[in-house]
Amino acid sequence: MDADAIKAAVKDPENALVIALKNDGAVVIDLLPDVAPGHVERIKKLARDGEYDGVAFHRVIEGFMAQTGDVKFGKAETGAAEFRRAGTGGSDHPNLKAEFSRTPFERGTCGMARSAMPDSANSQFFIMFDQGHFLNGQYTVWGQVVAGMEHVDAITRGEPPANPDRMLSMKVVADL
Repeated sequence: MDADAIKAAVKDPENALVIALKNDGAVVIDLLPDVAPGHVERIKKLARDGEYDGVAFHRVIEGFMAQTGDVKFGKAETGAAEFRRAGTGGSDHPNLKAEFSRTPFERGTCGMARSAMPDSANSQFFIMFDQGHFLNGQYTVWGQVVAGMEHVDAITRGEPPANPDRMLSMKVVADL
């Protein structure tokens, strides 16, 4: 998918992302700044700073979701010993206050990962393979996949996968 096709697929290029996956797979996400302004701001900042580039999908559960975004331990250059800690790290920025909403978790919904503490989201996020209404009101929704869900469906499964897929890059569409 080229830059023009990506821009045509979104409502607002400043509030949309494109994640490049293997085999030229582009995943386009509409951001929801009206639902989760703080989380959207953080995701865009980390994307613009290149923090998500090369980060692995470290937890991918069939029928549920694909989790990524550990910018501390999820990068290829981290090394095997530290990669075992993928899923426990975040960015150098402070954790975010929860922005729970009535927006439901459906196929393609993007939500922030967190610990048991509601205000512990930082950089990690997940993309739903299917609906997950049991998450509604308990995790922050910040985006929705609008193109390329077939590439999300092709992400290697595992907790962690033996050979994890990675985000080659993540960009704000306005910056393409």
